[in-house]
Amino acid sequence: MNRIDENRPFIPVGIAVLTVSDTRSLADDKSGDTLAGRITEAGHMLKARAIVPDDRQEIASQVRAWTLDPEIDVVITTGGTGFTGRDVTPEALEPLFEKRMDGFSEVFHRISYDKIGTSTIQSRATGGVANATFIFVLPGSPGACKDAWDAIIKAQLDYRHMPCNFIEIMPRLDEHLRRGKG
Repeated sequence: MNRIDENRPFIPVGIAVLTVSDTRSLADDKSGDTLAGRITEAGHMLKARAIVPDDRQEIASQVRAWTLDPEIDVVITTGGTGFTGRDVTPEALEPLFEKRMDGFSEVFHRISYDKIGTSTIQSRATGGVANATFIFVLPGSPGACKDAWDAIIKAQLDYRHMPCNFIEIMPRLDEHLRRGKG
């Protein structure tokens, strides 16, 4: 099953956190604070943090810019994954995905079901890869951010995590872009 190989080094990565909200500011962004704290506690580098309103263009523009920044390996968004008219984060970001991460959503919902039961169906958490950058799209509650980080993301962003992890495949994420450039 899952284990940490202490013979492998921990490799920190650069992570950006985007809160999607019409009402939050950095002063009261509990979900963003939750993620930022966990990222730095794990030994990773919080490279950027921002808040944008529930607007498809603004969400997509910010995440696209971060995926083009060589210092950012991972983008985690929080908010805008529900069903109200203003919840547009998946619609803004899924068109950016070169590859979808269907397993992330499935595992997130299984973990969430254990905590909140059938209410988990009210989240459209998703994930994917764009410009060799992992993107995780989380609900806007601190509890959902804790669950996603603690039970999924943290392990996958640890090179020591066995049997496999995202860090070891990062150098190959853009192979399709490099073919024919040699």
